[in-house]
Amino acid sequence: MSASRVAVIVVAAGSGSRLGHAEPKAFVPLGSDTILGVALDAALGMRETPHVIVVVPADRVDETRARYGPVADAASAPFEAVAGGATRQESVARGLAALPQQVAVVLVHDAARPLTPSVVFDEVVAAVRSRGHGVVPALDVADTIKRVGEHGRVLETVERSELVAVQTPQGFPRRALDAAYAAATTEFTDDAALAASADMTVDVVPGDARSFKVTLPADLRRAEAMVAEREAARGARPDGVRGPIAPRIGTGIDVHAFADDPSAPLWLAGLHWPGEHGLSGHSDGDAASHAVCDALLAAAGLGDVGAVFGIGGPRFEGAHGEVFLAETVRRVREAGFVVGNVTVQVVGNRPKLAPRRAEAEAYLSRIVGAPVSVTATTSDALGFAGRGEGVAAIATALVLPA
Repeated sequence: MSASRVAVIVVAAGSGSRLGHAEPKAFVPLGSDTILGVALDAALGMRETPHVIVVVPADRVDETRARYGPVADAASAPFEAVAGGATRQESVARGLAALPQQVAVVLVHDAARPLTPSVVFDEVVAAVRSRGHGVVPALDVADTIKRVGEHGRVLETVERSELVAVQTPQGFPRRALDAAYAAATTEFTDDAALAASADMTVDVVPGDARSFKVTLPADLRRAEAMVAEREAARGARPDGVRGPIAPRIGTGIDVHAFADDPSAPLWLAGLHWPGEHGLSGHSDGDAASHAVCDALLAAAGLGDVGAVFGIGGPRFEGAHGEVFLAETVRRVREAGFVVGNVTVQVVGNRPKLAPRRAEAEAYLSRIVGAPVSVTATTSDALGFAGRGEGVAAIATALVLPA
């Protein structure tokens, strides 16, 4: 149990005075649990069992251990509660100090974002490992942003194309985060800013609208409504029988002929294949990525790639598979599911997939936020694929209720 290589520090030591409750924010009731309890459920739902450190007010340490220690034990997750400091930064530092040496990736998560889906934790971990530096989830800013001065007077409109709204969990290589905290001499608003002050690169990955921060009573009411809806969904199946909704499976198939122009680039399984004859299509012709999209959409009951994205128009002309995959995953989440895993088999004489299989699996898994297995086969010279006229791909996806 103590061999976890991933840790989540859940920061729950704030007072939450603006929420209007007597108890600290993390201990305010939410559904059948507390804000902290709902946040812990998300962390414990990660694919890789994490080492969990909860940082709480000093007078709540024993209560936290007694209440949530057994919950973590049931998930086989190492667990500890430690007393927080006077500031958020000091609280995180105390959480870091409580981690065992074998932890290599650390996620810092605010309990005040209790509805963050587990898949966001998984995506941040995967990105930290693949990129080797800090990673934060973020959402594009949709509203027009104004800079205002004294008395609320508008001074200027801020260009929003380079702005994002940052969320948690924020993930980092453990040693780099330790060094950044040791070097910090001022207070920062989040861990990404502290890491950047120590010259650590920080990237963003897609955030999730459900990862909003509970700060005001209106936020709590929104969270209560969402938790009530989720608990009701988990307790009632579409056929009216009480019990959890079962996992769902979808299948997707896509076929593309080789382009008339032999110099057209080949994109397959999210990768560019230099020197290979490209596939025809309105987008990049990536049959593997499109089959994965079809399988995910089918599993979630959302239709197919043609129905969702259309088959023409300028928006997706030449678009790479990543564009379709990211939007498909967003829609699957919006429908109340998370991706369990995906398999995709490429059928064709070329390219030879084996030398780049691991690269393709890592790339697709990062975009999908779940394990993607890639295999390949030929058709023994039968059919269009056997004659070298094109490539087919067959995918199967498993989705689970969020």
